[in-house]
Amino acid sequence: MVADLLVAVAAAGSAGVVYLAAAARVVKQYERGVLFRLGRVSGDVRTPGLNLIIPFVDRLQKVNLQIVTLPVPAQEGITRDNVTVRVDAVVYFRVVDAASALVKVEDYKFAVSQMAQTSLRSIIGKSDLDDLLSDREKLNQGLELMIDSPAVGWGIQVDRVEIKDVSLPDTMKRSMARQAEADRERRARIINADAELQASKKLAEAAQQMAETPTALQLRLLQTVMAVAAEKNSTLVLPIPVELLHFLERGGRPSPPDRDRGQDRDGDRDRDQEQDRGPSPGHTDGGPQLPVTGTGSAPQVPVIDTGGPPQTPVTGTGSAPRVP
Repeated sequence: MVADLLVAVAAAGSAGVVYLAAAARVVKQYERGVLFRLGRVSGDVRTPGLNLIIPFVDRLQKVNLQIVTLPVPAQEGITRDNVTVRVDAVVYFRVVDAASALVKVEDYKFAVSQMAQTSLRSIIGKSDLDDLLSDREKLNQGLELMIDSPAVGWGIQVDRVEIKDVSLPDTMKRSMARQAEADRERRARIINADAELQASKKLAEAAQQMAETPTALQLRLLQTVMAVAAEKNSTLVLPIPVELLHFLERGGRPSPPDRDRGQDRDGDRDRDQEQDRGPSPGHTDGGPQLPVTGTGSAPQVPVIDTGGPPQTPVTGTGSAPRVP
């Protein structure tokens, strides 16, 4: 009798242990349990810790509430400015309603992945290439909004969406490299021109200051000589006085204009011609000119009074004049 009682107690204890082992469920801290009793959601979401269910009647399904990092495969599309690109991204999301994530969508991870791919293609078609390369923060916000809108009904919250890489064709890469090089060269030229302008202004001010104080130029020359002498080299420096440079500058001035030189040459030529012709007929040095008349080839010679009776000038037609 006692033995049978002990056997019954042992059997009941064994059955209780088996029941507890079958009914006990442990939910971890980062999980939540959804209880399905005969296929229907029963009660609230089970919290972390030890939870008991009815074996063969209840089914406890656990849902991870940690943030899930979901990589989005690279999507190829054409931008608004007709450039073919390949863009990949990554989505960070987590489950905020375990019951909705299990009941309203079959596989919430797969659903979020497909939604992210379609949204990424849509963003590529609506954006320019420059926006994809430079204004990614705005595109990330737009992509996050497009994925988060349907995911809210699934009990999922999208925390962040990031575009990882934008792959361009090789021809586009070469074109962008040439554009960047040309832009850098333009900026370098502008900087050099600005530097030359500032340096020229400073040099002009220095030249004006030296012009007001000529001694400053001599001091500058001595400083240059000292700077050259400080170096251990075989350079020979010969300072040239500034006065010598002024003298050479005055000596190198151009001669009078060609028009004045031409007038001088014409005047010299006229004087030479007058000297070659000699004195005109009837001209005597130091005395008045006497009139000469005649009709022949020989000139008429006037009759000079020597103290006698007046003589009449004789005219001739021969080859030589007749002198009285």
